[in-house]
Amino acid sequence: MGYDRTGSCRAATAPLHVEQLGLVEYRTAWDAQRAHAAARRDGTGPDVLMLLEHPPVYTAGKRTRPADRPTDGTPVVDVDRGGRITWHGPGQLVGYPIIKLKNKAGIRDYVERLEAVIIAVLADYGIAAVRIKGRAGVWIKQDEKGPDRKIAAIGIRVHEGVTMHGFAINCNNDLAPYGQIIACGISDAGVTTITQELGRDVTPADLVSRITEELRNNEQALVATPEGALL
Repeated sequence: MGYDRTGSCRAATAPLHVEQLGLVEYRTAWDAQRAHAAARRDGTGPDVLMLLEHPPVYTAGKRTRPADRPTDGTPVVDVDRGGRITWHGPGQLVGYPIIKLKNKAGIRDYVERLEAVIIAVLADYGIAAVRIKGRAGVWIKQDEKGPDRKIAAIGIRVHEGVTMHGFAINCNNDLAPYGQIIACGISDAGVTTITQELGRDVTPADLVSRITEELRNNEQALVATPEGALL
């Protein structure tokens, strides 16, 4: 039996609470995610969108293989999201939506909505980002600049219908750390940033209001509203 893909994928109609947090250590943000998720599951807290950056860190999802890990012995934080290993660091806008899904069977639908939001925001910058079948995240297809290259990663966890983890958009971050790993388990494609694609500097702060707006106004996304926003 199918489910309704129209309207919001959120169970709640109350406003999505948006937190702009700046630079936050990964484990501190992970603890905050877990606290928000526990409150959402027991009905004492709202749906939350955490927007932030991390100091440099590698995180490994449940499907990470030994060969994916850094070649220089750099420590890795093993996490409970799906997917494999990736890097986070300054210059990358990270978003953690902690929401209760309207339908527990709608996980793929939820991921596609996140991808659609990112694709729409990148289009504002003249970047033709797409989904590529068989590859997670948001991509720039092969062109005169190079092969297929990832510009945004998505990795989530859903427990008792409540989401954790989320997306990371490469704005003006360093790409060198990706050379130490097999990022997201993909060895036949590249990684890029908005800044690299455009040839001008674009920071995470430049994207915050537009990402929030797209999530707020797009009925196929999360249907956030201005109330409760900490921007």
